[in-house]
Amino acid sequence: MENAVLHVADVHKSFGGLHALSDIDLQVMEGTTHAIIGPNGAGKSTLLNVCIGRLAPDSGAVVFDGEVITGKKPYEINQMGVVRVFQTPEIFPDLTLLQNVLVPAFAKHDGAFRFNAVKSLQDRKDIAEEAELWLGDVGLAAKKDLVASSLSRGDKRRLELAMGLVQRPRLLLLDEPTAGMSRHDTNSTVDLLKKIKERGMTKVIIEHDMHVVFSLADRITVLAQGQIIADGTPDEVKGNPKVQEAYLGGAHL
Repeated sequence: MENAVLHVADVHKSFGGLHALSDIDLQVMEGTTHAIIGPNGAGKSTLLNVCIGRLAPDSGAVVFDGEVITGKKPYEINQMGVVRVFQTPEIFPDLTLLQNVLVPAFAKHDGAFRFNAVKSLQDRKDIAEEAELWLGDVGLAAKKDLVASSLSRGDKRRLELAMGLVQRPRLLLLDEPTAGMSRHDTNSTVDLLKKIKERGMTKVIIEHDMHVVFSLADRITVLAQGQIIADGTPDEVKGNPKVQEAYLGGAHL
C-alpha cells in the first residue's frame, strides 16, 4: 500500500499583499512521480522552497516521512533525504564535473561538506566510482575532468541532476529539469528519470514541457494564482476544463 512520503498540510505563504500560496494541501505517495504544473507566477517554485526550508510558511506544515520538517534548516532537511535540483543550476563553477559530484557525495556520507577531494578520493574510492557512474548515467562521463563553468546550460542541468542523484535521496524535487535542453537531451533525461523511478525513488517535478509531464507523472497537481485548481491522474487533469482555461487559455492538453 502506498504511503505519503511528503504531506504539505494547509500551507499559506504571502509576500506583502500577494498571496503566493493559499490553502495548499497535497500528498506525494512513495515511489511515485508527482508533477506540479501551472502558469508562470502560480506559486510552484515558492512551494518547493517551503518544502526544503528556504522559505517559512505563514501557516500550515510540511511533513516528510511522518516528521514535521517546518522550521528545520535546509541542510537538515537535505540530510533527512530531501534533495532539490534548482531551476537555475547551482553548481561549483571552478571545480571539475567529477569534483562537483563528489562534494554532495561526501557530504551525504559524512554529514558535512568535504572540500579536500584529493584526500577523500584516496580514502573512499567507492564514492568516487559511484560519482563517475552517475556522471555516466546523465551522459557526462566523457567530460568529467572539465571545469563546470565551461558547460552549456543543458549540461549544467544534467550535472546538477547527477549531484542530486549521488545523494540517493528519499525524495527528489526537480524544478524544470529539462529547461535549456535540446529535444534529444530532454528525451534522454526523461529516460533517465524513468529508470530512477524503477529503482523506487520518489520525485516531485515542476515542468512546463507537457511531453515531459505526461511521460513521467503518476499524479499531477495544478496551481493557479497560488491555489490548487486540480489534482489527479494525467487523464483526469487533461480533461479538466479549469486546467485548460487557467493553464492553456482554453486549449486542450
